[in-house]
Amino acid sequence: MSGQQTPCDVAELGTLFLFEKLDDDQLDRLCREGRVELFEPGPVYTEGDPATCFYVLLEGTVVMSRRVGGDDVEISRTSQRGVYAGAMQAYLNGRNEEVYKGSVRVTEPSRFFVLPAEKFAAILRDWFPMAVHLLEGMFFGSQNTQRTIGQRERLLALGSLSAGLTHELNNPAAAAVRATSALRDRVAHMRQKLGVIASGPYARDTLETLVEIQERTAEQVAKATPLTPMEASDREDALGDWLDDHDIAGGWQLAPTFVQAGLDTDWLDQVAAAVDGPTLEGAVRWLNYTVETELLMNEIEDSTTRISHLVDAAKQYSQMDRAPYQVADVHELLDSTLMMLAGKMGSGIKVAKEYDRSLPRIPAYPGELNQVWTNLIDNAVSAMDGEGKLTVRTALDGDHVLVEFHDTGSGVPDEIRDRIFDPFFTTKPVGEGTGLGLDISWRIVANKHHGSLAVQSTPGDTRFQVRLPLTGSDTPAAPAAPDTPDTSEEST
Repeated sequence: MSGQQTPCDVAELGTLFLFEKLDDDQLDRLCREGRVELFEPGPVYTEGDPATCFYVLLEGTVVMSRRVGGDDVEISRTSQRGVYAGAMQAYLNGRNEEVYKGSVRVTEPSRFFVLPAEKFAAILRDWFPMAVHLLEGMFFGSQNTQRTIGQRERLLALGSLSAGLTHELNNPAAAAVRATSALRDRVAHMRQKLGVIASGPYARDTLETLVEIQERTAEQVAKATPLTPMEASDREDALGDWLDDHDIAGGWQLAPTFVQAGLDTDWLDQVAAAVDGPTLEGAVRWLNYTVETELLMNEIEDSTTRISHLVDAAKQYSQMDRAPYQVADVHELLDSTLMMLAGKMGSGIKVAKEYDRSLPRIPAYPGELNQVWTNLIDNAVSAMDGEGKLTVRTALDGDHVLVEFHDTGSGVPDEIRDRIFDPFFTTKPVGEGTGLGLDISWRIVANKHHGSLAVQSTPGDTRFQVRLPLTGSDTPAAPAAPDTPDTSEEST
């Protein structure tokens, strides 16, 4: 954009805090190589356009904004003379692609001193060569530092997840190993008992009846439903009494297995009716091995299924063998992240899911969204210090999907709420946090997904809210500023 050019007054430039230390020759050069322009209310320049000029406000009112999703969010509004914006990094001389990082407009007729970017760069290098070298070093050093620590942040997250995943895999794997060992023992005993039965005084029809009962017993084990502790105790007492009444030694050891399999005294009556009294104990113990075998096979199936689900969750989390940009279900991503972090949460933190399953799939970078979920969940877990409730909620919010992480932790103090998205800002002890988790999360949400990340917080009620557009593009958005934190209350 360009305005109406007006004369440049050296004396006026000298009154601005940016130029007050310059001598007359330097002020003359500014006036020769720059210009003064009058802008009517409206835009001065637009975010994302090539940064061609450096602007210094002489008089008027300027509004600076950043793009978040499809909206321009106002960052500041001022009438202070001397505020500057525009081609701030022209001194890099093309070593970094220079575009306007935000938009500037004026709300009333306003005058600016305007210096073309190439002139600005030449003046800085002529007058302040040492300062330019320092600025270049700081700029590229900061970029390298952020990149290096960003990689470190991802490695730390990966280490934490790996430890949690190892813990989660170890439990079902160990259970499967134990159950397999016990199963081998039970099968061996069942073979021995079968030999005893086969050589015993059982009639053919009795053996057929026993085999039929065995089949029905196996089916019953598969259909067994959990009992309350009180119900299980009462049934164990009843089965123990029945076994004692029928002179079967050690009935109290057999009763818990039968109860776990969903069997009762009616089932024992069927067994007693099928065999003679002297052979009843052998038949009951043989059926006990059948029950134990079925229960152990169920345990092995449950354990291996758990391992399979964990591996699937790890693949979902890492997006292994999948395109970086795809149409994804946010619930699948959330579930995989929660499963990966389950070991880190511990038993003191309860997780509640309040999903709107009617939400459509959205275009996204799933692997990077999983990193966002990881950072937000990890922060929530840290804030709750091992005890509390984490609620993960999804909902439709206009033309966006809302993903909210609500924790009952200590909250974000008012005095630091505006700083939590700043790079390297952390409240964790030295060595426990890089201060880049929320910064990286915000960049992924705002820059790559054209969405927003905001926080509402009071002690015991902190909500990080991610909003992602229902439609998108595979082209990352230009850098934008985080939403101003919203402290209003919202119920889940």
